[in-house]
Formats: sequence, C-alpha cells, structure tokens
Amino acid sequence: MPVMTLDRPAIEKTERLVRPHVRLTPVLAASGADLGLPPFPLTLKLELFQHSGSFKVRGAFTNLMTRPIPAAGVVAASGGNHGVAVAYAAMRLGVPAKIFVPTVSSPAKIARIRGYGAELVIGGDLYADALAASEAWVAQSGALPLHAYDQPETLLGQGTLALELDRQVPLDTLLVAVGGGGLIGGIAAWYGGRVRVVGVEPEAAPTLFEALRAGRPVDAPAGGIAADSLAPKRVGEVMFPIAQAHVARVALVGDDAIRRAQQALWESFRVVVEPGGAAPVAALLAGAYVPAAGERVGIVLSGGNTTAVDFTR
Repeated sequence: MPVMTLDRPAIEKTERLVRPHVRLTPVLAASGADLGLPPFPLTLKLELFQHSGSFKVRGAFTNLMTRPIPAAGVVAASGGNHGVAVAYAAMRLGVPAKIFVPTVSSPAKIARIRGYGAELVIGGDLYADALAASEAWVAQSGALPLHAYDQPETLLGQGTLALELDRQVPLDTLLVAVGGGGLIGGIAAWYGGRVRVVGVEPEAAPTLFEALRAGRPVDAPAGGIAADSLAPKRVGEVMFPIAQAHVARVALVGDDAIRRAQQALWESFRVVVEPGGAAPVAALLAGAYVPAAGERVGIVLSGGNTTAVDFTR
C-alpha cells in the first residue's frame, strides 16, 4: 500500500479535486430537547443527502480521480453503501465497475447499485465473504480494487466531510458511526484532536472498540441490525493509528436503541436514516454518550439508503 500523508493539507487538496462531484451537504441546528433529552446545542450533518445516499461517494471519487484505472475497470466489495457510491462515481466518470455484496445488503442498496449500471454479484453472508470474492476477481481480471475503508485515498475523501463541517459550525464533540473506520479515520485526521471525536458502534459489531482495547485491529463479531454498513470483520490498518491518536472513545449501542433512533429522527426532523446512520443518535438516546451542559455536539447522519418508510399511504 503506498505511503500517503493523511493530514489537513492533503484533505484540503482532495476537497478541491472532488468538489465538482460531491454535494456540500447541509447542517441542521437543533437541541437535545428535540430528542427528549436535556437541552444542549446539537448539529446534524445531513450526509444522507449526498449523491448515492451516503458519505461514501467522497472516497469513491477520490480513488477514481487519483489512481490509474486499468481497462478492466474497478471492483469493490461492500455491505452496500460503498458499492452504491462506486457504482455512481464510475457511472459519472465512464469507468466499468463490478460490485460484490453479501446477502445481508439491503434491497434499497442493491437496487441503487443496479440502477447506476454497475455489474452486481450477490453472495456470501457477510462483508468478508464479498471481499474475498472481489479479491478473486481482481486476480482474474486485473481490475483495480477500491477498498471500502482500508485505502489512503478513501480516508482522504471521507475527511472532506469534516473539512466541510468545520467550516459550517464550531463543535466540541462529534459522534460518528464506525464500520471499517474510513469515515472516522478521515474525520479524526482532519480535526486532529481539536474536536472530541467519539465513535459509535453496534454492540453486535464492536470492531474499533475491540481494536482499541487490543492495541491493534482484531477480528470482532459482525452482526446486528446495521450489519450491511457497520459490520466488517475488523477495522482498517490505515485508520487505526489515527484512531489511537485522535478518537476519544467508542460508545456501543444495541439494536433496539438504533431502531428508536431511526424513529426519533423521523418523528422529530422528518429525515429517513438507515440503521448505520442512526447509530450516533442511538448513543445519545441510550445514554451511551451523555453531553455536558452546553456542550456543542455534532452528529453525522451518514446514510439514508433504506426502505424503512412506507410512502404508499
């Protein structure tokens, strides 16, 4: 893997490169009281409004625009959102793409991958199975693998979200859902300790929690309601030193809390968020993270690729 600097100047350069292709997503000023909690300043970063329905498109465009693309095109393994993002970016840039997803991927994400014209392969129970299948295809075809989280270009792209948010609002703390760690790694690289970055993971998939406890990336359980976005086998090697240095802690939340968070976001703000994207709100509702009085808290609502709301009535 190439050596690449993951710092503020590199993220700024990346942001200038991908800006024509990604949305500057809005923020919503709110209060803890909107969620039935004691009042504190709360900011929602509405990244579910991003092209392809999640933050992942930032890393996808960064990879496609900074790495040489072979004639065989690109290949990605994904629980869903990374595959959607790669399919979208490849469509926009005219690059052939093949996406491998496991059977736990949501129908909404599978439909979007197909809609963007990528070749889709569904197989295996978990993300790790899709990753193994994609690696076999790389060896056979010569296509360029675009890793969902363990690739420097991916972290640089995801770090542009933090640059954006930093320009939009001052924060004391930012709660970020963690799967493989590409998003929180990029965010932590941008803030560098100036803002308290707190990871949030499902109890059924505590990848960064276990890695920080062990002092290195280790295998962790990979289940739960958010398994299509927050349940890789382990966090990435690239992000882990950044997390050790600049992630304050990891909060764990149960599936029931994530469901309550999805419902609360709909009832309070009329936004539809997938389970992985709702995990940071679940940390507040379940008391896994309790803000101090007056603490300026930000939440990344990282994705909205779900069919959770029935609009037929």
